[in-house]
Order: sequence, then C-alpha cells, then structure tokens
Amino acid sequence: MAWVLSMDEVIESGLVHDFDSSLSGIGQELGAGAYSMSDVLALPIFKQEDSSLSLEDEAKHPPFQYVMCAATSPAVKLHDETLTYLNQGQSYEIRMLDNRKMGDVPEISGKLVKSIIRVVFHDRRLQYTEHQQLEGWKWNRPGDRLLDLDIPMSVGIIDTRTNPSQLNAVEFLWDPAKRTSAFIQVHCISTEFTPRKHGGEKGVPFRIQVDTFKQNESGEYTDHLHSASCQIKVFKPKGADRKQKNDREKMEKRTAHEKEKYQPSYDTTILTECSPWPDTPTAYVNNSPSPAPTFTSSQQSTCSVPDSNSSSPNHQGDGAAQASGEQIQPSATTQETQQWLLKNRFSSYTRLFSNFSGADLLKLTKEDLVQICGAADGIRLYNSLKSRSVRPRLTIYVCQEQPSSTVLQGQPQAAGSGGESGGGTPCVYHAIYLEEMVASEVARKLALVFNIPFHQINQVYRQGPTGIHILVSDQMVQNFQDETCFLFSTVKAENNDGIHIILK
Repeated sequence: MAWVLSMDEVIESGLVHDFDSSLSGIGQELGAGAYSMSDVLALPIFKQEDSSLSLEDEAKHPPFQYVMCAATSPAVKLHDETLTYLNQGQSYEIRMLDNRKMGDVPEISGKLVKSIIRVVFHDRRLQYTEHQQLEGWKWNRPGDRLLDLDIPMSVGIIDTRTNPSQLNAVEFLWDPAKRTSAFIQVHCISTEFTPRKHGGEKGVPFRIQVDTFKQNESGEYTDHLHSASCQIKVFKPKGADRKQKNDREKMEKRTAHEKEKYQPSYDTTILTECSPWPDTPTAYVNNSPSPAPTFTSSQQSTCSVPDSNSSSPNHQGDGAAQASGEQIQPSATTQETQQWLLKNRFSSYTRLFSNFSGADLLKLTKEDLVQICGAADGIRLYNSLKSRSVRPRLTIYVCQEQPSSTVLQGQPQAAGSGGESGGGTPCVYHAIYLEEMVASEVARKLALVFNIPFHQINQVYRQGPTGIHILVSDQMVQNFQDETCFLFSTVKAENNDGIHIILK
C-alpha cells in the first residue's frame, strides 16, 4: 500500500512539473519582449477588417493638397477648425501639391488643370448678402480688388486671369507634375465688414478656397476635381504678427491641463477638403453679378434667356405658355423656382433660395428681399414676384385679313364695319407690344403672333392713299398712334423669294 501511495505522489509531482513547464512556455511567448501588436493584427480575423479600412482610405484620398505658408493660431480649441492670421496686402505662398497615387486620375497626366482661388465670407449670414457686401466694399474702395496674385513671386502658374466684376477671385492654369506656388495678396481686412470698428479681434473671419477643374470633352475647364479651404482673419499691416504673438503669450500663461484643450500652432496651414464653391464654371450664367471667365474662346451659358421674338418681355401677349414663364406660381417646386430665378436673371441667389418653393418665395415681403438681396436686386426681385410689368412704349392691334374680306381703302383703321369682315365674320385682333419702336421689331412680332417664318418676310408696307404701298420705316413706327388697329395681308415677293406684309 505504501508503494502505491509513493507512486501516486511521483505521478502527481510529474504532472505538476509538466503543467508548470507549459505555463512557463506560454509566458515566454507572451512576454514583453516578444509581444507585438502587428503580429496580432496579422491574424486572419483582423485581415478582412484591415483591408476594408484601407479601401476606404484610398477612396477618400484627395488628388491634390494645398498648403499656405502662414502659421496657425495657438488659441484654437481641439476639434475646431484652424484659424490663420494674415496681414493686409502681404504676399502669402499657397503650394499646389500633386497628391495622387499611382494610377489616380490618369486623364490629367501630362495635362494642365485650372484652379480658382477665392476669398469668401466664413459666416453664413454674410454669405447670404455677399453680393451686397462686396458692392459696398467696391464703392468705398474704387479700383481696388479683394484678392490679387503676386505674379512675379509665383512659380509654375500659366495664363493668370482676373475678372473686373469678380474682385474676390483669381484663376490660373498649372501642371500638377511641376512645382507650383501661387502667391496671393488679400486687400480687405476683417473689420471692414463689421457694423462698428472694434479692432482686428472683432473682425469677421474669411475663407480662402481653392477649386480645381480639369478639361471636359469640349476642352473647357469645367469638370470639378478637388476643393479645399481654410479659415483666416485679415489685419492691417503687421497686425497679424501682433495678434499671433498675443495668442502665444496667453497660451504660455495657461496651465498644462488647460493647454491640452488647445491645438498647437503649426508653421503652415493645410487647406481641408470642402464642397466646390457654387459659382463654378459649370454654373456660369449670363448677367450674373459675378461671372468668371473660362479659358476657352467662347463662353457657354446654361441660363435660358427669354426669346427675343416674343411679342413683349413684360406682357403675356396671346400665349398662355409665355404667361406661365413670366410669373412664378405658389405651387412651383424648388427645382421650378430655381429655373425661374435663372430665367429672370437672379442666378447669384439660386444657392441662397435653393430650398425655397414658389410659395416660400412669394411669402417674402419687400423688406425681407431688400435685406437679403440688397436694395437694387431686392426691389427687382419683389417686382418680378408680383408681376409688376413695365408699360410698353406703343401698342397696336393687328388682325389678319380673310380672303373674303372687303375693306374700304379710305378706312384702314376701321377694321371693316364694326369690327367685322365683309362676310359678317368677326375679326380677331392680336395685341402687339413694342418697346424698341423699330420696323424690324414690328416684322419680328408679327411673325411670332401669326406663325410666319421670320426669314421669309422681305418687307413690311403700309397701304396709303389710292392704294399705294409705303415702306414701313423706323420713323414711321415712331409716329404710329397708340392702340392703332390694322388689317394685314401677305403677298408673294418677286421671283417667289419670300413674302411682303401689307398693313391696311
């Protein structure tokens, strides 16, 4: 029995020793010297998640990066956007960096791209009244620009352009494969757009935004590639240096715990990705207060302008379609409201009213529109919404003579007997509204109302005494009496080359 117990003790002690050895081996494998997070992440369970993350990072990889050589403020809290102080009129470098990976955006390899640099308002309230604010600045600073390019200091930029009507933007071409730096100068200061002058600290913030485009199939630089921006404040000369120094001294006085809540100051400012500015080349329209030129010989317009052949731009005339195009209806959708704004030359406010339906727009009072759009455009928009038409300079009434009609030559304005033709059929007259008071306008609007091809009309005559035909000239039109009635007929021209119109 004693022998059996001793054997059990030996076996038990051996098992304990083997178990301790196995534990010691595990400890060696997971020791501090051998442990590596990369080894853990290399396990199959983590590989699938890692691949999905890498694909997501590649999808967000921007093709370009823009770096402004100006230090950021140290007095910006964590998770807030950086703020950079600039001196008025001083040249600051913006480095245009090609950030593409191998195979990214291959269609621009070996080609130029176009970038537009803008200085715009950061506050949403001022963005709504940007046109009014910039017009006021232009009035106070005639001949000056808000933003300029320092061309002698810039490197790699080609075909720089500035538009006299767009004082806050500059544009140029550049080759992503070559070193490119654009030096900009901001001439407006932040306190110029505050109700009261409190000094630089109380001034409004601006944004520097860069939008880059590639060529489309037509060779125009309208296909958007990338946009980025940063927040700035502009001070009078040397004011930005003083403000940066004051912020740095304030941060030095804070405790270490308080400093952890603020971002460090960086020597350069990296512009962060953003959506493209609404006034991109794809949205250019005629008569916009701030159009930007394209790099092609002929500028394109996406705005639908009223037909020059309409009987009156301010009157509905005879067509219901024309009436519906002139006045916005309360039932109009947001898209129809945008189209109405474009057609009536309010393209600069389409972004502001992007979520407005027809009913929303009609609810705005005159004072609301003046406050939002400024005095000039606000009153014009109010009049357009209320369909306040301008009275035409001259109105005439015209009826097409029927073949069975007989009208006395001495009574050209009688329109038959009591407004009826010789056969007893009533004559239907159409109102023609004239603004230009020229003969070509009469022919053009007669062609529109009576569906006559305008190019087939050779001459317009007025039947005079004894049936003679008098050529209608500009001077004759200017001497028409208002609300004169005419019958008109058509005759074939010589050699069947078109027709002549005769007013009786």
